[in-house]
Amino acid sequence: MSFSILLRTLKEATDSKMTLGVILFGYFVTFVSAEGVADVVLSCALLDEGGLSGMAGGALFTRTQATLVLRDVAVSSDQTEETLTPFIPPSVPDPDFILLEVKVSSPEIPNAEMLLHADCNEQEVMCEISRYFPRGSQETPGPAYFMVSISVEGEEFSTALILQTLPVEKNHSGGETLIQNKLGLPLSQSGSVLTEVAFLVFSGVKSVSGPLRSDVLLNCGFRQQEMPSTQEVVIEWRRQHRGQGQKVLEMKTRLDDAEGSTLVHTERPGSAMDVPLVASENNASMSLTKLRISDEGTYICTVSIGLFHAQQVIQLHITQPPHVSLSEQKLVLNTKTPQMLSCHCSKYYPLDAQMEWLSSSTGETEPTVLPHQGSLTSHRLHGDGTYSLTSHLPLPSSITAGTTITCRVSHAALSSPLSVSVLVEHPEPDSYWFFVGLLVITVLFFYQVMR
Repeated sequence: MSFSILLRTLKEATDSKMTLGVILFGYFVTFVSAEGVADVVLSCALLDEGGLSGMAGGALFTRTQATLVLRDVAVSSDQTEETLTPFIPPSVPDPDFILLEVKVSSPEIPNAEMLLHADCNEQEVMCEISRYFPRGSQETPGPAYFMVSISVEGEEFSTALILQTLPVEKNHSGGETLIQNKLGLPLSQSGSVLTEVAFLVFSGVKSVSGPLRSDVLLNCGFRQQEMPSTQEVVIEWRRQHRGQGQKVLEMKTRLDDAEGSTLVHTERPGSAMDVPLVASENNASMSLTKLRISDEGTYICTVSIGLFHAQQVIQLHITQPPHVSLSEQKLVLNTKTPQMLSCHCSKYYPLDAQMEWLSSSTGETEPTVLPHQGSLTSHRLHGDGTYSLTSHLPLPSSITAGTTITCRVSHAALSSPLSVSVLVEHPEPDSYWFFVGLLVITVLFFYQVMR
């Protein structure tokens, strides 16, 4: 369904109070050319804790469809009104319809323009909303808060927003203000719960890969509404892997970067943050030097400031390409005794590596896979966490001189398979008969001379 048809359907549906069934499956934007901004509308899931799950004893969450409208998202100048479709709010407010309207002009969501192109690129936008209760706050009259997590499939875009509700103007017609049935919050005249971004944590990467002994940067940043420059910021990086977790680094500092206000505690040698960038650019990224296998895992960046805290998750993968070699650099055909050729694949990570033997005769352009692939040893684990594997190939009796034998290795750390080859050479003349012949020729030579 095109955007224009979808919105026309939406207008007809809202007039007949059928908004819920139409808008939740849409993704569309409106453009304000004079301002250089757009409104992004996302279909989301509202998570609500619904009790305990029997055997596991954990919390059960119900998922309710909801719609999130991001107002005033900055867009580039190449966007035109023809490429963007206007959002039409419901003409009749519906207290059963969950619609959150978000003012995002300050603070801005970095790279939010990616959301404009996700639908056209057939990329799924993951959006989840849940109620949020600031640290140390009680359920007293005042703003309500929501946590919103947004990411785009196939794009390096991920953000966690903390929203706070805004006051709703009184109904000019004198009627009572509608209350959203599930949330228990007042609705605006357009039927939405009005909110603004109070705090956000974002990352420009979801996954990072690096070889052993290299350096990587795990990206994380934050934005907040205006706060006193003396406000303390706490940044914690943790690593989780195979059910175990550990703190990597913790920093406490102030937004004004006052001298003596920064405390840094590191658990992993070689982990660091740029303290001036935390204060000047709200950059909470962490660097890791001289990567080890034990560094692999899920890294959680948690930023706490004032009443709020939010997280981003980044995967770190260690990928070490294998070194591949053959047991023989020169292979001379021997038809009298069996011959063995070995291919050594060493010092790679992760574990999975595929090895195969191929051959090609003179004049053949493409090698063919040998029907018998020999035997594999078991994986050998080294002290640095890497692995090695060897394949032994008994030389087939059908192999003739001039044949090239190739060992080809595939591994996750290789962009393409790695191959090593050896040429089967003709056998050299038997040394015994060579010397006998040489002796005969020598005797004959001296016999002729002595005559």
